[in-house]
Amino acid sequence: MDPHELSQMMEAVAAGRLSPSDAARRIETHPYVDAGDFAKVDLHRRVRCGFPEVVFGQGKTAPQIEAILRTLLEHGQGGLVTRVEPAAAVHLKGAFPEGVHNAVGRTFRIAGPDSDGPKVGRVVIVTAGTSDLPVAEEARVTAEAWNCDVTLVADVGVAGLHRLLHQLPRLGDADALVVVAGMEGALPSVVGGLVACPVIAVPTSIGYGAHFQGLAALLGMLNSCASNVTVVNIDAGFNGGHNAGLIARRAGMARLSAARAASATVPE
Repeated sequence: MDPHELSQMMEAVAAGRLSPSDAARRIETHPYVDAGDFAKVDLHRRVRCGFPEVVFGQGKTAPQIEAILRTLLEHGQGGLVTRVEPAAAVHLKGAFPEGVHNAVGRTFRIAGPDSDGPKVGRVVIVTAGTSDLPVAEEARVTAEAWNCDVTLVADVGVAGLHRLLHQLPRLGDADALVVVAGMEGALPSVVGGLVACPVIAVPTSIGYGAHFQGLAALLGMLNSCASNVTVVNIDAGFNGGHNAGLIARRAGMARLSAARAASATVPE
């Protein structure tokens, strides 16, 4: 929707030919841009969902990813790409020198216009083992892209539970936790029984044969007896970071609103 179309719609609302609710619906659902013949870039996902479109890099060529990112940047949005192949990362770093490539998390991010603002909400990413770091890093970059204050606590799995207990002060201050684990997937249940916030469990495809490429961890997490544990798909670090970011931002915004209201009522 370009400025001319938007002006016409506003005039229709003012003249009574279009209701405000219908105008809002058009703004929320209509705008996208064709980035060549391979992608329709959703420019108003932020209006509907609070965050811009994220590019899933797996299966896309480097020029395709570049074209999508350029479309987002041309319309004043940042860009986050997940599952970036090494060769595509080289191409993107050349095309966008301002971008940041996370080789472990396989992400490429160009900061948006709001990235310099204050951090809103607190997210802690927890991994059972070092082998879970690629998925955890994907979650971390995602939550940081949503302007959350993010901390990573790595390698505190149940095989050495004392390591986790030493980190409890860092976990208790979080608005949301992302717990990443493979093998039998027990760590989210343990963490869930120790904290008073939502726990997003991310199973990983790390383990030996009976692990079934993450299925054992997934089923273990789904059967968690900790009632604050919610599970996303296998290796879905983006989903874990995204959902934790949504939760943390709401909590953070509520704190900011309460602080502003309290300061407004203090007499001079």
